Amino acid sequence: MNQSYLVRLMNVLGWLLLVGSAMAQTPYRIEGRVTDATTGQGIPFASVAVKGTTSGASSDAEGNYQLAAARLGDSLLVSSLGYAARAYPLLKETTQTINITLTATASSLQEVKVYARGGDPAYHIMRDAVSRRDQFDPTQLSAYQYESYVKTEAFLNEFARKEGRRPGLIGGRLSKMPAIVGENGDPAVPVFVSETHSEYYHRSDPGKTKEKVLKSRALGVGITDGGLTAQFTGASFQQYNFYNNYINLLNKDFPSPLGQYWETLYAYHLMDTLSVGGVVCYQIDFEPRQDKDAAFNGTVWIDTTRLGLLKIDAQIDRRANINFVESIRVEQYWEDVEGSDPVRPARLPVLTQLLIDSDHPVPNAPGVLVRFYSSAENIEVNKPLPPNFYEPALELADDYRENSPDYWKEVRPLKLSPEELRVFEVVDSVRNTPVMKLVGKAIDLFSGGYLPIPGTGLEIGPLVYSYANNDIEGHRFRLGLRTNQDFSRRWILSGFGGYGTFDRRFKYGFGVEYVAGKKPWTVVGVQHSYDLEQLGFSSDLVGSSFLWGAFSRFGTLNRAYLQQNTRAFVRRELGSGFTQTVSVQSRSFDPQFDFAYRMPGQLDPVYSHNYHTRELSLETRFAPGEIMVQDDNDRYAIPSTNQPVIVFRYDLGMNIMHGDFNYHRFSLALEHSVRLGVLGRTYYRVNLGYTPSTLPYPLLFVPRGNPSVFMSSIGYNLMRRFEFATDHYAGLLVEHYFQGLIFNRIPGVRRLKWRFHVTGKVLVGGVSDANASLTPAVDEMGRTILGFQSLGGMPYVELGYGIGNIFKVLRVDAIHRLTYRTLPDANNFGLKLSTRVGF
Repeated sequence: MNQSYLVRLMNVLGWLLLVGSAMAQTPYRIEGRVTDATTGQGIPFASVAVKGTTSGASSDAEGNYQLAAARLGDSLLVSSLGYAARAYPLLKETTQTINITLTATASSLQEVKVYARGGDPAYHIMRDAVSRRDQFDPTQLSAYQYESYVKTEAFLNEFARKEGRRPGLIGGRLSKMPAIVGENGDPAVPVFVSETHSEYYHRSDPGKTKEKVLKSRALGVGITDGGLTAQFTGASFQQYNFYNNYINLLNKDFPSPLGQYWETLYAYHLMDTLSVGGVVCYQIDFEPRQDKDAAFNGTVWIDTTRLGLLKIDAQIDRRANINFVESIRVEQYWEDVEGSDPVRPARLPVLTQLLIDSDHPVPNAPGVLVRFYSSAENIEVNKPLPPNFYEPALELADDYRENSPDYWKEVRPLKLSPEELRVFEVVDSVRNTPVMKLVGKAIDLFSGGYLPIPGTGLEIGPLVYSYANNDIEGHRFRLGLRTNQDFSRRWILSGFGGYGTFDRRFKYGFGVEYVAGKKPWTVVGVQHSYDLEQLGFSSDLVGSSFLWGAFSRFGTLNRAYLQQNTRAFVRRELGSGFTQTVSVQSRSFDPQFDFAYRMPGQLDPVYSHNYHTRELSLETRFAPGEIMVQDDNDRYAIPSTNQPVIVFRYDLGMNIMHGDFNYHRFSLALEHSVRLGVLGRTYYRVNLGYTPSTLPYPLLFVPRGNPSVFMSSIGYNLMRRFEFATDHYAGLLVEHYFQGLIFNRIPGVRRLKWRFHVTGKVLVGGVSDANASLTPAVDEMGRTILGFQSLGGMPYVELGYGIGNIFKVLRVDAIHRLTYRTLPDANNFGLKLSTRVGF
C-alpha cells in the first residue's frame, strides 16, 4: 500500500483516539482457541460467527478468540483460508468455552528428517531458494496482469471499561457510538472501510505499471468517498514482493527473509515438511539474529521441487521499535500461473493479508486496528502491451462510482460474513455523529490549513497566514479563500486580501486555474498578486510549505520589497513521470531597503532603484516510476523510492513591454533517496545554476538561508537569509538516517525510540566581475547602498548530527559551520528544532 496514504490514514485514526463508541454488554459470551488439527498451532485471522446472527469475531495472532452475542443460534461457524470450515453446536449458556480444531485443505505428510553438516539444514534450503530468486521474482517476467480486489478496514478498539477502572473521557465518548463486535469479542468502532476492484498491469522493459480502477466504494471519518481514496486503496499500493531485498511498510524498510541480506540478519530453523495445496514444502521458521534489528519473524514455506516461495507469514512486533505500532503481520500465498511455461511455471502472490495493530500511546487511550486484504485473479504473464498503454499509471474508469451490491457479490473472492457487511452501515452511522463530523473538519483543517464553509464550495485559509507581526507592516491581517470540488471540478479560484497597520498598505492576490484535460492532465491558469516579499525567501522559494512561509512574516524582515506579479501558465503531462510547464510572467521590484544598481551598457553611471522584468519560463520535471493520483481538480505526485526526480528550468528575460533586462538563467535540481543496506537510508539533493547575463544581484541566485530556530532540509541552516548571492553555483545537501541501527543497541536508550541521523551541506559558486560591478557603494545622492557577499574560492560547508523521534514528534539537530566563520555576524553553531509525526 502507498505509504503516504497509509500514514495519512493512520494520522486520521490518531485523531479519532479522542472520540468513538462501544456497544452495550450482551448476555452471551463465547471464547476459546482455534488451532491447526495437525500441528496444534493457533490459527490467526480465523472467522468465528454465531449462525443466524451478526455476532462474530476473528482470532488473534495466537488463535484465541472472544465474541459477545445478544442472542444465540444453534451453532458456531468457523472458517479460515486454507482450512475446511466447521460448525460447532452451542449450548444455551451465558458463558461457554469452545476450542476449535480445523483441518488444512493441504494434508500433512509423514515426518521427514533432514541432516546436513554445518548446522540447521534450513540454511542450505534457503541458500538454494535465494539463489533462484530470478526464477520466481515477478518483476523478472516480461509482463504480468491480473484482476485485483482490495478491501481495507480500520477500527478503534480496546476502549471499553477495564476491570477495576472507569472508562475515562475517551472511552466514555466511544461507548456512545455505533459499534460492532471486534477482536476478542470486545466492541470496536469502524471508522473506515473500502472495497476496490481494478485491473493491474506490469511491464519489465521498459519498467512500467498501470492500474485501472473499475469500481470503488469507501466510507470513512475525515475521508470522503472520492477518486483520491479509490486510487490509494487499489492494487498499486498493495505490492509486497518478498523477493525484493526490502519490504517497505509505514515508510520504513524491513529486510526480506528472502533478500540478499537473509543470512546476515536472520536465523532459520527447519520445522517440518508439509503438503500445501498439493505441493510438498519445507516449513522454515525465521527470526532476527538480534532482537534489536527492525526485521521480521515468522514462517516461510518453500516447495521441495523448485525451491520457490509458496507461502509466508511474516510478523513485526514491539522489538522493531516502531512508533504507535504494537505489531504488523503480513500473510501471503503464492500460486503457479495457469497457462505459463509448463516446465517452469511463473508464480505470483494471489492473496495478501496485512494487519497493523497500534499500541496505546497514553493510558486509557483506545487502540487502532487496520486490516488490508488483497487478491489477484485471472492472472496472465509474458504478454506485454505497448508502452503507451501504461500511461497514465493510474486511472479511474468513467463509471467507477456506479456500483451495486450485486456487483460486489460477484467480484469478491470470498463471501463476506454478515458482520463484515454490517461494517459499511456502522461506518456511515459513526461518521455522521456530531463528534465525528467535528473530527473530520479538524482533520481537514490541520492537514491542509483550510477550513471549508459548508454548502458554499469555499474554504478559508491557510489559517496560519491570518496574522503576523513584523517591522515593516506592523500587525498584518490576512484573509484567504479558495474553491473546492463542490464548487467545480474544472475551475479552481483563489484569492486573498491583507493589510498592515504600520505601512498602511493593502495587499491582495487572486488566481484562476482551469483543468483543461485529465487524460493527459492539463491545467491552464492566471495569477496576480501585490505583496511584500523578502530576498532569499520569496513565495517562489517557499513553494507549498505554508507553515514555513507563515512564520517568515514575523520579526525583522530582511531586504523586503513590494512586488506586483502577474503570471500565466500551462502545465501538461507529456508522459509517465514527465511534466512540462510553460509560463510567462511580469514582475516589479520596489525595494523597502537601501538599494541601487548601475544600469548595464551605459558609458556614464546611471543609477536605478527599481526594475521590471518580463520573463518566459520553461520547466521540465522528470520523475520515472512516479505515480500521479488525482481527486477531481487536485493532482498529487507519489514519487518512486528508488528513482531520482529531476527538475530543469530555463528563464528567458526580455526587455519588451517595459521590461528592463535581457537575460538567460538555467537551473537543475536532482532529488533521490537510496537504501544503504543495514546502515539505513540516505536522502540527497543536488542543485546547479548558471546565469551568463549581467544583472543586479536581486535577480541572481540567492541560497536559502535559515536564521530561524527551525530546521530546514532544503536550506542552509547557519546561513543568514541574504548572506550570499551567486550567478553560478553547485550545491549538495545530504541527510542520512540510521533508522535505529545505533540507538537500538544502547541499553535504556532503545526504549526511548530515538533515531540518530547526520547531515551535510556544501555550496560552491561565485559572481562574475560584470555582475559585481553593478552594485555601487553609494548611489547618485551619496547614500550608502547595501551590497552582498559572494562565494569565493572556498565552498560554504556545514555539518550536523541530531536525534529524532524525541517524544515521537520532536527532532533536535546540532549544526556546525565549517567555513566563512569570520564573516560579520557569522553563526558558527546552532541547535535547530523540527517536528514530525512518523512511525
